[in-house]
Amino acid sequence: MLGLPIFPTWCPRAKGTPKSCLTPSAALSLLPLQQPPSTLLQTENFLSFFVDKVNKVRSSISPSALSLPLPTPTRPIILDSFAPVSLPELTKLVNSMKTSACPLDILPSSLFKSAFQSIGPSVLSIINASLVSGQVPAYFKNAVIHPLLKKASLDSSLHSSFRPISKLPFISKILEKVVAKQLTAALDEQNIYDCFQSGFLIAHCTETALLRVSNDLLTHSDAGDCSVLVLLDLAAAFDTVDHHLLLERLRDWVGLSGTALEWFSSYLFEHTFSVAVSKFRSSATSLTHGVPQGSVLGPLLFLLYLLPLQHILSSFKGISYHLYADDIQLYISFKPHEMSKLQLLHTCLDSIKTWMTGSFLQLNEDKTEILICAPDKLVLKVRDSLGQLASHTKPSIWNLGVTFDPSLTLDSHVSSLVRSSFFHLRNIAKLSPILSCSELETVIHTFISSRLDYCNSLFTCLSRTSLNRLQVVQNACARLLTKSSKHTHITQLLLQLHWLPVNFRVHFKILVLVYRALHEQTPSYIGDTWRGMVGRNDPPGLNLNTVLLLDLCALHGLSIMKMTFKHKRVYMCL
Repeated sequence: MLGLPIFPTWCPRAKGTPKSCLTPSAALSLLPLQQPPSTLLQTENFLSFFVDKVNKVRSSISPSALSLPLPTPTRPIILDSFAPVSLPELTKLVNSMKTSACPLDILPSSLFKSAFQSIGPSVLSIINASLVSGQVPAYFKNAVIHPLLKKASLDSSLHSSFRPISKLPFISKILEKVVAKQLTAALDEQNIYDCFQSGFLIAHCTETALLRVSNDLLTHSDAGDCSVLVLLDLAAAFDTVDHHLLLERLRDWVGLSGTALEWFSSYLFEHTFSVAVSKFRSSATSLTHGVPQGSVLGPLLFLLYLLPLQHILSSFKGISYHLYADDIQLYISFKPHEMSKLQLLHTCLDSIKTWMTGSFLQLNEDKTEILICAPDKLVLKVRDSLGQLASHTKPSIWNLGVTFDPSLTLDSHVSSLVRSSFFHLRNIAKLSPILSCSELETVIHTFISSRLDYCNSLFTCLSRTSLNRLQVVQNACARLLTKSSKHTHITQLLLQLHWLPVNFRVHFKILVLVYRALHEQTPSYIGDTWRGMVGRNDPPGLNLNTVLLLDLCALHGLSIMKMTFKHKRVYMCL
């Protein structure tokens, strides 16, 4: 347990970075913090486990497996070389980077940044030499993996409970940042990304993804349709990426050539990694497959590796999809008398499996989950029509941090949210005697307010009862922070703290999303839904004559005209 004198010195440093509260606060509130065993033998065991895990997945794929015949895209060349950067550009980029720690760093990243005025010209020469030659220095291709526990509830004695997170030398991250900036600019200009991919992209997040999915499902529900939502999970997706296939897709599907493509070839091959736990580090081995999790370019390269999947998914008319990195969502809606349309879902899943096999990716079929959104009297009929997929149906599913239920009311999510919030609130109450008011507020926002705000744009479909349950949580937080009794009027406490009530926080989030959509600061799958005719007396770009996406989330019992008028009035008051 952390000593009491440590906490006051930590809390001011944590201000503005809520996630840094997690470890100290968990320790102080007596929550179990599991760490992997730290011995030299254990690091070697971790290394063997991570290598064997990838080899096992790849060996399970038949060498004769053929990918779906996809037409070769006629993508024009969008980038054939990287432009050298100037010293002011590099200085600005380095100053904007977060400090990080890697055992391979010669200088700590904080010292590296503070001394950059002196070492900048030398670093610039190394970076530009790599960009021009298309070669990555060998030192930049060494990584140290730190095992990260996937969930706090998992057994830390099992290697399978940990996720491999790569830590790279700080200077190599600078090079990756420079490359990523130029590559992203070319991708944005040519609109290369899958329009329904929300992972690792600017202005995209889990909330925008879930908002689109829930809107589509609610729209069909209001029309009297049945829907089936399928969540697919990939096994070790980042770690099984085939380097040769990735380079082919960078060339054919993205449009890279010349020294730009040579640079990525040099970046991918002859990579090495070791595993470090505490002060022990294993021997190094070659990284023959995959893109490093924890690197700058790894997530971006994975998204580009999945580009052909867009062609397959979009070819099935009647099936909608959404991706968040390697999390795949499929959903199909149909009239109650059109159960036969579910056969299309089987065909689509078979095509996905075939393509995955040819791409050395493996679906984790044991973790496939299906939610049936239909009236109670039709649920069994839909389930029977699913055939072999029926065994994967669940009463509710956990979708990117939000629990979806068949009625799409989010009642299950609210119950889980209230339960976890009060669990943390009881632990925080134990800390309150040793914390100042500002420190206590920081901890409350970290553990509870962040949960109430997560994806709260979906809460427009909540019942008044569910909203009241969430408001009770916020009220309890306010009373703890102000040390007020339960008889004190809560409105005055919230005003004193400058906290918006839960319902108004939902309205505020909606207004922010509307504003961003009107200024093209949201994904196209959100903004395009709001585009339409503009009223004569409305602000430029404001879509009021078309039903807003967010209106559809609250249509139960209300007419379209009333909801449109309501949001127009709220927006005009912004």
